[in-house]
Amino acid sequence: MKKYFFTYLLFFSILIGFHACQEDEPVGKVDFELKLPPHFPEPAIPVGNELTQARVDLGRKLFYEKALSIDSTISCGTCHPQSRAFADAEAISLGVQMRIGMRNVPVLGNVAYHPYFFREGGSPTLEAQVLGPICNFDEMGFNARELADRLAVDSAYQALARDAYERPMDLWVITRALAAFERTMITGDAPWDRYILGDSSALNASEKRGWALFQSEKTSCSNCHSGIDFSDYSFQNNGLYDEYADPGRFRATLDSGDIGKFKIFSLRNVELSGPYMHDGSLQTLEEVIEHYNQGGSNHPNKSVYIRPLGLSEGEKTDLLHFLKALTDEAFIHDPAFGPD
Repeated sequence: MKKYFFTYLLFFSILIGFHACQEDEPVGKVDFELKLPPHFPEPAIPVGNELTQARVDLGRKLFYEKALSIDSTISCGTCHPQSRAFADAEAISLGVQMRIGMRNVPVLGNVAYHPYFFREGGSPTLEAQVLGPICNFDEMGFNARELADRLAVDSAYQALARDAYERPMDLWVITRALAAFERTMITGDAPWDRYILGDSSALNASEKRGWALFQSEKTSCSNCHSGIDFSDYSFQNNGLYDEYADPGRFRATLDSGDIGKFKIFSLRNVELSGPYMHDGSLQTLEEVIEHYNQGGSNHPNKSVYIRPLGLSEGEKTDLLHFLKALTDEAFIHDPAFGPD
């Protein structure tokens, strides 16, 4: 039964998200301006959840609120610490009562640009995605309605909800405020960004060679890890296994051609977000590079871009140095993203 719980939960959250979005209307004064790097486009902000300071402040408070878990022991920020670019040091995070989760925690930077969420793309919006970890038995383990009732009796939250959305604290407010805050998590001030914006000294010689190799036909890295977020958000099987305990995209489509396919992860701040892969099975970036260098498994759904690369030790070192040049120190220390 547990095998199908996550699929059911995603379906349920999508229904909630679509229903709620149909009722959304513009509310309140739009007084929050995203701090976007000059080479970043404007992200699409949904009508009805335009960014305001009140909404972002409420979302930040909720992000670090342990009352969102059934036993009030963990918050969103517990498994998404800012110091690790909102990823986790554990291969698989522990939820309430030390329950073991399902997958490695993804980074949250630049989620404002993502077209769908979860590693199989099962949620179409951030607002709907919020329900996933809250209601998942192995994560926060709570009931959505009971959560809304818990926060509704808190006078401080009631005041914040009315200020942000002109309505009482409820599930609609919770999902939208959390999504609003997460959309502000823009990361784009790494050495690589400064380099492409014209500072030729921002990367050293090894990092520049790694960047050139990353874009080359020899590696094909940039075929999937493209754009300002270093992800095209497609679903690919990267040859991690011959057989997958977690079938990935198949959970959402039930198409056998999608077994072992997962949403391409962003390489932003990748130095901080290990361990790696959907299950956290690779501990270091060196292991990740070697996996791709070896060409992966022989799974029938493996991407055509995954094949033996024949990289020299120097080339592997250059790639490693380039990946580390995607670390945005300002992002992980910005007080706007931390707890109050």
